[in-house]
Amino acid sequence: MKSSMPSKILITGGLGNLGSWITQRCTQENFDVYVLTKKALNIIEDTKYTLIEVDIVNLDDLYIKLDIDFDYCIHTASYNEFFLDGYPKKALEINTLGTRNLLEVLASKKLKKFVYLSTFHVYGMSEEILTEKSPLCPVNDYATTHLFAEYYLKQFHITKNLEYVIFRLTNSYGSPMFKNSNKWYLVLNDLVNSAYKKEKIVLKTNGESNRDFIWMGDVVEVLLKSLHVKMNDIYNLSSMDNKKIIELAQYVQECYREKYNKYITIEINSDDKKVYEKTIVDNRKLQTVLPFESKNKFKEEIFNMLNMLEVCNE
Repeated sequence: MKSSMPSKILITGGLGNLGSWITQRCTQENFDVYVLTKKALNIIEDTKYTLIEVDIVNLDDLYIKLDIDFDYCIHTASYNEFFLDGYPKKALEINTLGTRNLLEVLASKKLKKFVYLSTFHVYGMSEEILTEKSPLCPVNDYATTHLFAEYYLKQFHITKNLEYVIFRLTNSYGSPMFKNSNKWYLVLNDLVNSAYKKEKIVLKTNGESNRDFIWMGDVVEVLLKSLHVKMNDIYNLSSMDNKKIIELAQYVQECYREKYNKYITIEINSDDKKVYEKTIVDNRKLQTVLPFESKNKFKEEIFNMLNMLEVCNE
């Protein structure tokens, strides 16, 4: 019996921090994987995928480069470096208009599902428990540009009958795959980097702020499952297991001691007297459609990051 052809999946930002995890997993499944990136600075070893180098800001180029009948698209490409000059304009061009360009091109094809990675920051932390019905009150350009992109998805669903799902992701964590990663500023990554390079951990706060962290492996599992379920809606993608920054620092401290047999100190900012409120990003709506169990992989990923830093400094 002749086997069916593998589904074609487009992963935008597929060589990025989370995108590389998605790409690697999709190549292990029955997918014909295409990775869209503005410029390929890395390759994922022992994986088979087709690279498409194109800037999503350029609509004409997108029409040319994406002349393929994709079955699915997982859209992770975005501009998140809010600390760089000119961020507001670039974020609008890439996160919002770039997403619209992508939708325009793909809506003309027989796409089965468009999966968009948005952010829980669209809520602006307006309530103690954030559900999909919470007020939308973004307080920065990162959140606002992702919210605009969400509106475009709903627009194309109405006007072009495009099947979609939007995930408002919290803080995903996992070791970078590449030595030249520019994501060492992320919270857990930064703590590990500080421990490795300075042999101590210095917190900018009193360490009591808490956030929802979800392992990238769990994120990938949910994304892949969502491809085969009719959704056309918005879902919070979270673990509902908040961790204080001091807890993460202690994880790093413990792993460092275990790996190098050396104790390092954690210094908190004693001048920070702020009392941090706890905000829960509720994922129960998602659990009713795609049940999943969030795993605690902090120590495993800390060890992976330490190993990566060793490779970086060889």
